Amino acid sequence: MRPKRPTIVAVERKYEGNRISLRVDRARFENGPKFDREIVEHPGSVVVIPITKNGKILLVRQYRIPAARYLLEVSAGTIEKGESPDITAHRELQEEVGYKAGTLTQIGGSWVAPGYSTEYTYTFVATDLVPSVLPSDDGEDIAVEEVGFEDLDRLISTGELEDQMSIAALLIAKYVYKPIIVNKNK
Repeated sequence: MRPKRPTIVAVERKYEGNRISLRVDRARFENGPKFDREIVEHPGSVVVIPITKNGKILLVRQYRIPAARYLLEVSAGTIEKGESPDITAHRELQEEVGYKAGTLTQIGGSWVAPGYSTEYTYTFVATDLVPSVLPSDDGEDIAVEEVGFEDLDRLISTGELEDQMSIAALLIAKYVYKPIIVNKNK
């Protein structure tokens, strides 16, 4: 049996920003009381896992003001108006890691926080890398680090890798994408 779907009875716009907006949806189930849901509107994002010709993953380390710490992450970014997810992935890879992908493969996607956000993230693997740098965004100072697939479980279990989008994307790459590539090359 499928759960009931609420009906939206009113929408109140609270904030309009450059990257996100906030609204409050008033909803109700049939003949039930009204309830509010605060929704962060986001245009969507991409995560890109660059894999070098020797099978290493290029991650980025940067200071994240909301987390108040340095985080090790996959390359990621917001989809700009008029961009498709693959164009965003190519741009972010050049801005953050300094490479262009000869091959860009979408391997999945996921909702970031569907309880309060409209953000959907598309996950890509980038291979056949060629050096190609675009200027980074204002406010970004990024260091690129190379890790092996064999390092991922340790990085996650020790808390060195703690960004949920990165963890999800890297585990998809390790346990779904990598075996497909290995089997193709046999």
